Amino acid sequence: MKTRREFLRATAVGATAATGLPGLMAGADGPARAAATAKADAPGRAKGNAVTARHRNLFNGDTCTFFYNPEIWHPESGPYTAKAIYRYVDVLADNGVDTFLVNANASTAWYPSKAVPTILDGYKRGDREFFRGHAICAGATEPAAVEKFIDESMAFMNRYQDLLDAGVDWLAEAAKACRQRGISPWVSIRMNDMHGQRNFEGSYFNAPLLRKKEMRLQHSAYSPTMWIPDYREGLNYARREVRDFMLTQIKEVVEEYDYEGLELDWWRNPLCCEPNATPETVAMMNGWFREVRALTERRARQTGRPFPLGFRMPGRLDALKSIGIDVVTLCREGTLDFICPSNFWRTSWDMPHDELRRQVGERVAIYGVIEDGVNRMAAAAPAIPLTRDMRYISASHELMRGNAAGKLALGADGIECYNFPCTDQAKIPGVISDYTTLRDLHRLEALRGKPKHYTFSDQGSPFVQIPFERVPQLPVVLERGWIKAFTLPMCAEPADGGLELVIQIVLKAEDAVGELPVAFNGGWPRRERTASDRLLFPCGAFTHHAAANRGYNIIFPGSLVREGWNEITVENGGDRTITVVGIEVAVRPRGPGV
Repeated sequence: MKTRREFLRATAVGATAATGLPGLMAGADGPARAAATAKADAPGRAKGNAVTARHRNLFNGDTCTFFYNPEIWHPESGPYTAKAIYRYVDVLADNGVDTFLVNANASTAWYPSKAVPTILDGYKRGDREFFRGHAICAGATEPAAVEKFIDESMAFMNRYQDLLDAGVDWLAEAAKACRQRGISPWVSIRMNDMHGQRNFEGSYFNAPLLRKKEMRLQHSAYSPTMWIPDYREGLNYARREVRDFMLTQIKEVVEEYDYEGLELDWWRNPLCCEPNATPETVAMMNGWFREVRALTERRARQTGRPFPLGFRMPGRLDALKSIGIDVVTLCREGTLDFICPSNFWRTSWDMPHDELRRQVGERVAIYGVIEDGVNRMAAAAPAIPLTRDMRYISASHELMRGNAAGKLALGADGIECYNFPCTDQAKIPGVISDYTTLRDLHRLEALRGKPKHYTFSDQGSPFVQIPFERVPQLPVVLERGWIKAFTLPMCAEPADGGLELVIQIVLKAEDAVGELPVAFNGGWPRRERTASDRLLFPCGAFTHHAAANRGYNIIFPGSLVREGWNEITVENGGDRTITVVGIEVAVRPRGPGV
């Protein structure tokens, strides 16, 4: 802030209008454009927010997006070049992405920052010891595994070093590539990345502040059964040093780079202040977020372009407020322009975007986030052969459509894809990200009538961060005579679309299954079923259930699907206890059972 008056102006925002550049909320053409946008929006969506007028199909790429797969993005031999960046952006543009959120940091900056420590500070090409301290963070402990990890890490990070040696700033090049293809470049900042948590002092991932115990949280892991308790020991934003460090980096990417939107990523990680934050702590953090808002407003005035500010975050707002992040206040007062509620890594299937809208108000854009993990229900690829407890959603048209449709049907203003490149990175034969699925993924009307695959989020680590995740509905044990209802958002289908609805109840293969009545949206239960060991739709090479599970398919008319929330009830009409491991739902052309 240049003056106290500027600070007061930034903090005195009203409940219905943002401060600063008038066009930020009204669009480049001012109030007239805002009114037209509000009139066109469906009920339950953001009103008068220029963010939704231009930004509907968002793609979030982490710091490694351009570097994961050189065989795809940089097939030339020799040093890595910026060609990989332009090729990647070309693919996004060709497939309808309108906004690319480029992640600039983990704990340190991964771009050649002049303001904060960077990931390769102190590295000299070929220095194996530079990487050794991070091996344990990647799960490598045996000597041979450590050396293999170092080999792979050095080859990977040398791609960044190649660009540094050539004087190329990849963060700047990414924005330039976006502008050449008409994509809006936004920057995403991870607020508390914990990739180096197993060796705070020795991992090259960690910022200097994170290596100091007094700067870290001490009370965020409240249960010894939590997945990796030290994963919760992040930077403590109650410390002025932490807030100043993060604001310095944010200031640099906002003021020194050609971006036009800022996402603060609180899913990497949901760690801010100590739990049960006091009102004074919450007020302190609100004031800090307003400082960030002042930076973006000042940049908007300089460029004449809006500079939206928002969060990627858990969908449990009370849990966030307990660590100092008061999303409701920040949205309603005008500090935030958008939010991206999500689960961690495994995508949400029942995020209540409708309820979130009621909490944060109508002026804020809400994006449905598609994470790359489907859920933990194991699937098999017999042709490889391989069984995994994680399907990758970006390898399936039908899963992508179903996930997006459920979110849009509840009022999400658009879609943000996250971790999409991880499918390619896994390098499983027959499993690769299908970028063509991105086109029109944000348009509900373009999804209606097309085959879709829905499923449910489920319990269990890894990749679950309690208590910030939506509480999953599965798996569940049903004793004899028990009944259970499950709710899932879906989009209604054309009445004459020739579609059927297949509900697949996935049980343990060892369960003795008697009667298994299933009802949909309160209708009379259906008892006719077909046993199957196949998934309703393939997900890349994964076509079957794992040997431990078995599916039972029940078919309904596709016309029964409602817009928004739908209910599936499952009864155990047999004599033995059963375990409902998963519920898979297909909308597909009518035909014989699978």
